[in-house]
Amino acid sequence: MQPVDPQAHWQSVYARKGEREVSWFQESPQPSLDLIEGCATPSSAIVDIGGGASHLADALLQRGFKDLTVLDLSSAALAAAKARIGSAAEHVRWITADIVTWAPERVYDVWHDREAFHFLVAEPDRAAYLARLERALRPGGHAIIATFAPDGPERCSGLPVTRYNADGLARTLGPSFRLESTRRHEHVTPWGAPQAFQFSVFRRWSEAASG
Repeated sequence: MQPVDPQAHWQSVYARKGEREVSWFQESPQPSLDLIEGCATPSSAIVDIGGGASHLADALLQRGFKDLTVLDLSSAALAAAKARIGSAAEHVRWITADIVTWAPERVYDVWHDREAFHFLVAEPDRAAYLARLERALRPGGHAIIATFAPDGPERCSGLPVTRYNADGLARTLGPSFRLESTRRHEHVTPWGAPQAFQFSVFRRWSEAASG
């Protein structure tokens, strides 16, 4: 079987389907908003990994957050988000890149990822992701990572995923990240199918953060 080209795959998905035709669609991006507001202020630098056409950027702008970056493999997904947001999209940095090859040019206070990490089923890709997480998240900053829970789907958009509980995800991230909280979330797809997620909040450890 030929390996899947991730960028081509996601470009095709967003070119063929409207936002309400994909399983991960959320009208209101909960619980991401609650978790971000719990560890950030309107001046915090936030990066949304795999944000695509998500409504998270819209919601954060409406709440007064001013330093937002959205990264996704698919330029079509980002274009859909920008078109929906309108002129306010000028206040967001939009980056078309693969997280496993991305070269971060700055550091962030909050790293948010709903559903990107669990697609990285190969160890080299997970290692590349974690290297960029450590490079882009300031010491003391927070990483909010959501994946399918152990009883969640085994595949999404035709691709295999790795499912996690909070402890397993903490072991994967390693000792530089301390688990602060976790919650289960039952997402319901636009066609009514339930999907079990876990959302976990980690703090990047540092001497300053311990005090």
